Amino acid sequence: MLNVPSQSFPAPRSQQRAASGGRTKVPLKQGRSLMDWIQLTKSGKDLTGLKGRLFEITEEELKKHNKKDDCWICIRGFVYNVSPYMEYHPGGEDELMRAAGSDGTDLFDQVHRWVSYESMLKECLVGKMAVKPTMPKDYHEEKKVLNGMLPKRQVTDTLAKEGPISPSYDWFQTDSVVTIVIYTKQKGMNLDSVIIDYQDDSFRAETKIKDHSYLIHMELFREIEEDFSVRVVANVGKIEIDLKKKEHTSWKHLGRALENHNSLTPRKDTGLYYRKCQLISKQDVTHDTKLFCLMLPPSSYLHVPIGQHVYLKLTIAGTEIVKPYTPVSHSLLSELTEPVLPNNKYIYFLIKIYPAGLFTPELDHLQIGDFVSVSSPEGNFKISQFQELEDLFLLAAGTGFTPMVKILNYALTNIPSLRKVKLMFFNKTEDDIIWRSQLENLAFKDKRYNVEFVLSAPTSEWSGKQGHISPALLSEFLKRSLDKSKVLICICGPTPFTEQGIRLLHDLNFSKDEIHSFTA
Repeated sequence: MLNVPSQSFPAPRSQQRAASGGRTKVPLKQGRSLMDWIQLTKSGKDLTGLKGRLFEITEEELKKHNKKDDCWICIRGFVYNVSPYMEYHPGGEDELMRAAGSDGTDLFDQVHRWVSYESMLKECLVGKMAVKPTMPKDYHEEKKVLNGMLPKRQVTDTLAKEGPISPSYDWFQTDSVVTIVIYTKQKGMNLDSVIIDYQDDSFRAETKIKDHSYLIHMELFREIEEDFSVRVVANVGKIEIDLKKKEHTSWKHLGRALENHNSLTPRKDTGLYYRKCQLISKQDVTHDTKLFCLMLPPSSYLHVPIGQHVYLKLTIAGTEIVKPYTPVSHSLLSELTEPVLPNNKYIYFLIKIYPAGLFTPELDHLQIGDFVSVSSPEGNFKISQFQELEDLFLLAAGTGFTPMVKILNYALTNIPSLRKVKLMFFNKTEDDIIWRSQLENLAFKDKRYNVEFVLSAPTSEWSGKQGHISPALLSEFLKRSLDKSKVLICICGPTPFTEQGIRLLHDLNFSKDEIHSFTA
């Protein structure tokens, strides 16, 4: 009998607010929502047609099941009968049929790798492929101890010529502290580059090096305190992690290697790691949007870089549901004032509550003190895009405003070459405008910054701009401070808004390098 994989598989590359290229949704029939699918999977109906039996599937057998009413798909070595799911799939039947009777892992990764397919399709599991998948090259346990140190081994992944130099690690100790040193061999590393978690005797330090992830993953020799410190020597790419010993005794070695320890893996091939964060507060921002504050575990170290997002995970009706959200500052002016809470332990989210939705009402019903699983950060926004920037234009619709919060704060406080920052914020009504007073106050405080509100359904008293994103609005808004000034335009909102905006920007002769889109 097979065991369904228990871990969820979130989205290393699928991004709520990342580079454009998301999937297209199709209208679903009445009664074919995600909740309807969850209810069907709980009904006890035999969705595989195999009466609960699980089989080993050969490639020849898989190929036979390639029709809509008999469609099997393999994902990561496990085979699912997705025919019952056809009418519930937001991407439509044709998208699923692209992988009918074959291994759909690559296609799945390209479109929506963040979806917890094991949980969603567990009642559709037919079995596993007869050929056992090859174990990752970087998986093994280091057992030898040499002079009190675990031996370093060569990183086993084969990298492209343009890839990063293979990193390594070492460690040393005093009576009270163990220091792990990671040699990335890359200049420009910063505190955002490393993520550390210590829970259930597992120590995990993930370092992001360009488009790769270097992992230290061990069961430590002895227990450590929950708090630890991280230092980065940027000019040589060295990261030092100080761990406080609970007992002031000498360690014979660092510990026992766990899965994927000392491995360098393309980030597109790595799953995201979750840690449980506690809900500290939630407050109303507009009539349907709230500011949530989550606290990281004491033994976690995580900074979400500007322009990146994380995934929040809840179990709803027995099924894991994952949604991406972009963290914000606790207020728009937070970088200019003292923070309400320490920045390194608290993560803030502006989230619109959809009463008829599945995820956000459940999130809103959480009580202070409850827990939400939060993933490691993802996204492809590069801070280097700000170098020597002179004009920054932000186009946001609704909660597409969220990635703009940290961008605004950073730009106005850290880019000396900046001459102009303009935000055009699209909403339906005045009541929908998030942090309106803060946005207006910021314009008084910094003369480089200006905000324009555009409403699609204003009252008769509204005297500002009206309508939707259009050539007329953009051509007037996007005026450079100088003829050849360096420009960056960031755009985020519902998919139709973003796609239309990108087309209009290209029509206005802005280049691809001058545009960064965060798409839903």
